[in-house]
Amino acid sequence: MKKKQPYIIIAVCAMILIILAVAGILKVSIKKKTGNEPEYVFLYAENQIADYPTTQGANRFAELVYERTDGRIKILVKPDAELGSEMQVIQQMQYGGIAFARISLSQLAEYIPEMNVLQMPYMYSGPEHMWRVLDGEIGDEFLLKTREHDLVGLSWYDAGARNFYSTSPINCLEDLKGMNIRVQESDMMADMVSALGANPSKIVYSEVYSAIEQGLVDGAENNWPSYEAMRHYIVARYYTIDEHTRVPELQICSKAVWDKLSESDREIIEECARESALYERTLWAEREKSSREVAEKSGITVIELSAEEKSRFREAMASVYTKYCGDQMDILKKIMEY
Repeated sequence: MKKKQPYIIIAVCAMILIILAVAGILKVSIKKKTGNEPEYVFLYAENQIADYPTTQGANRFAELVYERTDGRIKILVKPDAELGSEMQVIQQMQYGGIAFARISLSQLAEYIPEMNVLQMPYMYSGPEHMWRVLDGEIGDEFLLKTREHDLVGLSWYDAGARNFYSTSPINCLEDLKGMNIRVQESDMMADMVSALGANPSKIVYSEVYSAIEQGLVDGAENNWPSYEAMRHYIVARYYTIDEHTRVPELQICSKAVWDKLSESDREIIEECARESALYERTLWAEREKSSREVAEKSGITVIELSAEEKSRFREAMASVYTKYCGDQMDILKKIMEY
């Protein structure tokens, strides 16, 4: 029996080697079928947190593109402003440093002034009105305008209505007088606040909480999800619903990157961008509702302006309309009546 042991050991070892060899073959075979390396790996800049509607929309866009190109195009979404502020991202995209991004229209309008007309204060009567404009011929024309500035507009994302929130109540136009209000890095938004009698302060989004907490500003303006996500409701306990602007957001692509893609890949990307936009809008509506509930449960005071008071706010915008839409008043009127 002892003489047979070496043969048994050799036989067992042989079987193990055969099993390992077969496993290796299977592994290689599986890798060949499912492990294709992407032809392109692109970065997507997003300044919101990971579970924010626009970030989830961006992730959906990346998934759709990956699936429909059979893994040839992989898009890596970078949230939390990891790739820089929106202004910095736009600058990098103009030479191809970043391929894709979700950018607020107010930031993009700093580079493309003609787009200011789409975000004029107190212009839209409600969300349905805005989507009629953006999903129609007017919106398509403005997406094409981005190509004149080394960018390619892909689709429109929702960002709800922006309202004021502050450390003291804003019940009427007079309450804003002398207040220091944080605004985006946007001249138009700064002029809007000035026209209402307040003092605009351009502060980076990530620093708004500390600015209010330290008393550097008396408040800010943004939508419900941003107010809740960044926990601004802790330091600014009054939320005034005036819906001064409905500032949509855009998914954009660097033209330097766009020009390298095939026509079929461009069609896939545009299709996926539009689908992700519809997905984001659904998420936005859900998030807006839940964000408001969270803020209200914390004990904030919600102030809704009367129609008469909103009219006074709108009348104060005459100088803003003239400055930013002087040669586009016909388009402004068309949008208001659309």
